[in-house]
Amino acid sequence: MIEIVLPDGSKKEFQKGATPMDVAKSISEGLARNVISAKFNDTTVESTTPLTENGSLTLFTWNDKEGKKAFWHSTSHIVAQALEVLYPGVKLTIGPAIENGFYYDVDLPEGTISEKDFSKIEQKALEIARGKHDYKMRQVSKSDALKFYKDQGNEYKVELIENLEDGSITFCDHDTFTDLCRGGHIPNTGIVKAIKILSVAGAYWRGDENKPQLTRVYGISFPKQKDLTEYLALLEEAKKRDHRKLGKELELFAFSQKVGQGLPLWLPKGAALRERLEQFLKKAQKQAGYEMVVTPHIGQKELYVTSGHYAKYGEDSFQPIHTPKQDEEFLLKPMNCPHHCEIYNTRPFSYKELPKRYAEFGTVYRYEQSGELHGLTRVRGFTQDDAHIFCTPDQLDQEFKNVIDLSLYVLGSLGFEDFTAQVSVRDLDNPEKYIGSVENWEKAEQAIINAAKEKGLDYVIEHGEAAFYGPKLDFMVKDALGRQWQLGTIQVDYNLPERFELTYKGSDNELHRPVMIHRAPFGSMERFIALLLEHTGGNFPLWLIPDQAIVLPVSEKHEKYAEKVLKSLEINEIRALVDNRNETVGKKIREAEMNKIPFMLIVGENDESSNTISVRRHGGEDLGAITIGAFTDLVSKEINSTLKSFKN
Repeated sequence: MIEIVLPDGSKKEFQKGATPMDVAKSISEGLARNVISAKFNDTTVESTTPLTENGSLTLFTWNDKEGKKAFWHSTSHIVAQALEVLYPGVKLTIGPAIENGFYYDVDLPEGTISEKDFSKIEQKALEIARGKHDYKMRQVSKSDALKFYKDQGNEYKVELIENLEDGSITFCDHDTFTDLCRGGHIPNTGIVKAIKILSVAGAYWRGDENKPQLTRVYGISFPKQKDLTEYLALLEEAKKRDHRKLGKELELFAFSQKVGQGLPLWLPKGAALRERLEQFLKKAQKQAGYEMVVTPHIGQKELYVTSGHYAKYGEDSFQPIHTPKQDEEFLLKPMNCPHHCEIYNTRPFSYKELPKRYAEFGTVYRYEQSGELHGLTRVRGFTQDDAHIFCTPDQLDQEFKNVIDLSLYVLGSLGFEDFTAQVSVRDLDNPEKYIGSVENWEKAEQAIINAAKEKGLDYVIEHGEAAFYGPKLDFMVKDALGRQWQLGTIQVDYNLPERFELTYKGSDNELHRPVMIHRAPFGSMERFIALLLEHTGGNFPLWLIPDQAIVLPVSEKHEKYAEKVLKSLEINEIRALVDNRNETVGKKIREAEMNKIPFMLIVGENDESSNTISVRRHGGEDLGAITIGAFTDLVSKEINSTLKSFKN
């Protein structure tokens, strides 16, 4: 017999060789019908994998992240089989699950795959799925695996196998199809009821520009056709909310090939929006005891060698800037933290002076591959709302909780209410990815978990997602379309203080090492604004939007009164403009709606004689004729309802 421990801590005994599906059936038939994959002792297994030892078992359904991963990875096999049938001689490479769906990279013998081919690929894949073929894993020797793919002439799979250890190689079979695979599949192909090919793109083998370019086929699948229909409707809504489209329409930002890829240009309205976000956070930071600092856009290479950033990212960064002085090299700043460490090092500190909280809206530069650039969400130059707190170990817990409060205030003020806190810790199987001692890592990870518990956060622990110098707490926010994004991060770091030899004098008159907290509630201004644009559809919170109101004179003779109204609004700090073009009021209203302006103030004969304005809210609600004073009170009340003062 073997003992199986379930996620709720309960234990059950089974005959050796029982499968996760057997365990599911012992709980309920309903659960067994829905189980599609499992994890045993932290290893992904099939629902049909025999269990031969004691251990912990987690069962996954479609509603679980791991269940979707298995579902989409399994579908990538089906689509790969369809491609082999439709494109004889195609060479398969890799086909993983991704956040939404899957892709498969293939080397086509000739021709291309275009949108007109999508339906035939879908039809063939669904035909295969309806066969209800079981997924079966089998171990293969390295020599047999190499022979199998050499006989096929597939140099890509051969390269993958050559880097694997004998005894660790497995194939997955279904129907007449075989693929090199580690595992993690649903029981059979029949569970897949709906498949959609979404797009195709070029992708270099192993992401290397010097290697062959492949065709990447993106797709998604669902256990019900209804789910696919709903997803496609969300995709259409996402297209309407695309921040690149809205940014252009609202005249917020632009890109120029002459300036360079991934380097956004902020237009007047966008710059004003950024400024308001900065002032909003600066005000809260001042209340929380932060001091603003400014650091250069470049630094000597040695600075980033000391921090560890050069060893970690140097090869993928902008290349060093060489000066006329021999052997002198500078780098475009990839991170603000090394500069802030050096600010701390400008003078000695006593424990009585800590914590020190340095904040900066610092622009950093990272050389992202051109194929990975995407609007404002992935750029080469971006501004972080960075701050670094240097504190004693005894102060760490309270300082970390204070930063959580600030982050929650930022998210709440901008309408991001649905989020999960993600505690990102080390990958224990790959310690070489991280710097610093195991002892310091354990202390830092526990500090974050304790703070998340004490603040009552709904949190999950993700292994392998930590920064190379320390663990972190990331806020994973769901937007209006149900998509999950990382907004804001807080990190505990014992390592950089050691690397930069930071000290403070303790109460014992001895020198001690401070602990460092990295934090950025926005993350980056560029990415945050992009996500805010898509979350709101361009209908920003009233306190943030560039133009809060537009005054629309009915005719030319009402323009003077319109200007008078505008001045009154400006005195009351309401951002407004007058549209005095020779156009109909109807057309002006339609354009104001397109520009997402919250209030349209129509002024005509009756308004001028009664000293009022006729107010129309974005979306069509008519608020009638009210005084300017009543309108300013309305605006003030709406702003105060969403933007409260930060109390540290």
